[in-house]
Amino acid sequence: MPPAKIAPRLPKGMRDFLPADMLKREYVFGIVREVFHLYGFEPLQTPILELKETLYGKYGEDAEKLIYAAQHPGGKEEVAMRYDLTVPLARVVAQYENEIKLPFKRYQLAPVFRAERPQRGRYREFFQCDADIVGIGGMVADAEIISLITTVLLRLGFQQFSVKINNRKLLTGMGQYSGVTDAQLPDLYRSVDKFDKIGAEGVEKELLERGIAAEAVARMIRLITTHQPGLANLDVVEQEMGTIPAAAEGLSELRQLAAHLVDMNVPEANIEFDFTMVRGLGYYTGPIFETLITEPNLGSVTGGGRYDDLVGLFRKDSLPTVGTSLGIERIIDLMDILNLYPPNLVGTVVGVLVAVVNDETRQAATQLAAELRRGGVRTELYMQDKGLGKQFDYANKKGIPLVAVVGPDELAQGVVKLKRLADGSEVTSPRAELVARIAELVK
Repeated sequence: MPPAKIAPRLPKGMRDFLPADMLKREYVFGIVREVFHLYGFEPLQTPILELKETLYGKYGEDAEKLIYAAQHPGGKEEVAMRYDLTVPLARVVAQYENEIKLPFKRYQLAPVFRAERPQRGRYREFFQCDADIVGIGGMVADAEIISLITTVLLRLGFQQFSVKINNRKLLTGMGQYSGVTDAQLPDLYRSVDKFDKIGAEGVEKELLERGIAAEAVARMIRLITTHQPGLANLDVVEQEMGTIPAAAEGLSELRQLAAHLVDMNVPEANIEFDFTMVRGLGYYTGPIFETLITEPNLGSVTGGGRYDDLVGLFRKDSLPTVGTSLGIERIIDLMDILNLYPPNLVGTVVGVLVAVVNDETRQAATQLAAELRRGGVRTELYMQDKGLGKQFDYANKKGIPLVAVVGPDELAQGVVKLKRLADGSEVTSPRAELVARIAELVK
């Protein structure tokens, strides 16, 4: 009895990417890698599976509910699928401390896994794209990460975006100034982090419901809603609470960061100090940043900050670390929405289709395809037994820009006929000049 047919489908929250989509993704990945290399970041790869003890206790309770357990039958080690690329980096730095030279500037572009409730823009497997600097405590490293972010987005064609900057120390100082106890600070962070969604009134209501005193809530709301251009926003907060040590340290770091950004020629129009921006993960210790596409308002595309204590969970002494994660999946979607892909990005990697006129010329066509490949031309040889019309139709549907024809007449003359499908133009080229002519036709 034949086996039952299986309905082809994916698990919820997972996706396939067909060639046309993959070419767009590879275009974005290529630009990002190019910028990372420009800034001296080097590639790192870590496994999908990590020990459970490596991942748990690093993200906070809400996030850890989304970690996939991945135990195999009979396995003695408890393992899980990586939730992000940051904790694996901390593990790598500690594990290979005798091999890694500091400062360590690394990037990683790889899938991560979260047991999210699948919905539009939220998946259970998705790529993250991280860049981090390990071993530099000064704000020059934080500034370089922000400079990297702006360069990537500008290279991809984004113009209207804002890198929002805050500091966890400043938030702690605000909480202390407002009378929030240390035990209530996590609740404070969680509520303020929702500011964009629920507004000042919503944050105020939530803080009161969490049991924070009304007077403390009022002081906090007044501080986080301060909106002045540039460093003036820092001036207002400093006048209000600059004598509180945590706040003073946070403000000092932000001023140093701002000075480095000027030196790095980061556009002032793309920078904003925003005291309502928190970042949800619990390991941040200093400056934090998040990038929003502002025109049109399409939400966050990067997030990151300084996390000086995380590496210390895996080794005797910690190391200062700062980094960012680019929301590469969201960036790819927005590239489509804003039409930022180059016009010559077609749905295939093939540059030339070598057509087969008849059985007598099949050998010559096969040899021509091999010759073009040796010359660096991305070439497909037509392998079905169909007429020229069907072959041209195939090339057109796949988006192959050129068709090369070597029929009996061309073979006798030592030439090849090239047809550009975009405009129907045809040229005849000697075999020795063919690679150069193809390069001219696909410009």
